[in-house]
Amino acid sequence: MGQLTTHVLDTALGRPAAGMRIDLFRLDQTEECVAVATTNADGRVDEPLLDGVSLVSGTFELRFHAGAYLRAQSLESSFLDVIPIRFTVDAADEHYHVPLLLSPFGYTTYRGS
Repeated sequence: MGQLTTHVLDTALGRPAAGMRIDLFRLDQTEECVAVATTNADGRVDEPLLDGVSLVSGTFELRFHAGAYLRAQSLESSFLDVIPIRFTVDAADEHYHVPLLLSPFGYTTYRGS
């Protein structure tokens, strides 16, 4: 059974990014918000954002509310605000893990396992 998961690491502070809001949108003819979550103390969401029959093929976008998180950590930066990561699910029976490695002035992502 497939699932979509994520986590956020704060590379400036060297720890998981706890308390960050993440919105997940499905992008077809229209844009639909399908999940909203907040990272826990480990920088992860408590449950998969999508799993089982809710994970379908298509284009999705994770929106990480990095600016609010950085301000809450006293890492004042007006450079990053909401970070959109757009990706495609081709095989809904696979695990899609989309992590975010964050600093106040840049970020990295990849398809993890």
